[in-house]
Amino acid sequence: MGNRVKFPGISDELQKMLDADMDNVHARRCAREAFKHIQLSIDHILFKVPHDGLKMEESYEVNSRGLEIFSKSWLPETRPKAVVYFCHGYGDTCTFFGEGIARKLASFGYGVIAMDYPGFGLSEGLHGYIPSFDKLVDDVVEHYSKAKEKPEFRNLPSFLFGESMGGAIALKVHQKQPNSWNGAVLVAPMCKIADNVVPSWLLTQILIGVAKFLPTQKLVPTQDLGELAVRDAKKKEHTAYNVISYKHKPRLQTALELLNATKEIEGLLEKVSLPLLILHGKSDLVTDPSVSKALYERSISSDKKLFLYEDACHALLEGESDEMILRVFGDIISWLDEHTISS
Repeated sequence: MGNRVKFPGISDELQKMLDADMDNVHARRCAREAFKHIQLSIDHILFKVPHDGLKMEESYEVNSRGLEIFSKSWLPETRPKAVVYFCHGYGDTCTFFGEGIARKLASFGYGVIAMDYPGFGLSEGLHGYIPSFDKLVDDVVEHYSKAKEKPEFRNLPSFLFGESMGGAIALKVHQKQPNSWNGAVLVAPMCKIADNVVPSWLLTQILIGVAKFLPTQKLVPTQDLGELAVRDAKKKEHTAYNVISYKHKPRLQTALELLNATKEIEGLLEKVSLPLLILHGKSDLVTDPSVSKALYERSISSDKKLFLYEDACHALLEGESDEMILRVFGDIISWLDEHTISS
């Protein structure tokens, strides 16, 4: 089980909501609705971005697989320079740190569209369960393709923005839609899971066998990814406020899908052709920065840029010092501005 956190000063009723079994989407939605004002009031730089005047809208839409998908948009007061389509990381949601990232991008004139994948955040599905990585990518393609066809977005440049597992999803979206995007921003992309996080070969073979019979069981031994991802001590405390994130051991089928996806992506690096901005911490212990370097070197894109940050870990936009977070954002905004003007 994930570690349950007692938050000071909240009612017993709210604490009961936060302690509920989050496998069911109804429990996640109740917890987020009751806790969101507390979440967004924490002392984190992402939540200090002025957002007065931003047009924010939340929606639920049933997709072609019959799953109700949560989505949120953030639009600046004036016509957006471009639209950024956000792909969140493993276990995460677009409604906590993703909210802060979206506000920051919108404050610089970019529209942001984000969704929670099936089984994550506020979307339907068993919490933290990925029965098929390819189907998850199809869900993202379907949702964002519809959004891009809206009249207010149709003629605007469109960029993928992927963090960690979301980086792998963005690359797979590009593979399925090679000519549909003006570029991609990849933050610590999951092109390869770091060796220290992956189970041994023997244990992996055992897990593959067990997964055939118990695919949803939370049995994969792994280190605390939140502890590995976040470097700044104060911001480690903030991660507890992400109350609807998946914090348990990975489910068997989910772990195998992630491993298989990274193996596939490692073999596809030479086929990546869209403009790329890749940002990775050199001290990342969750996803391997050497494969980001390989993506930069081996992709056939003629327009690509790589930033490797000294002494930075995995959560570049959430878990580093304020100075590092602002530096990374500055690099992202500069690249987007450059590619929006030239689009």
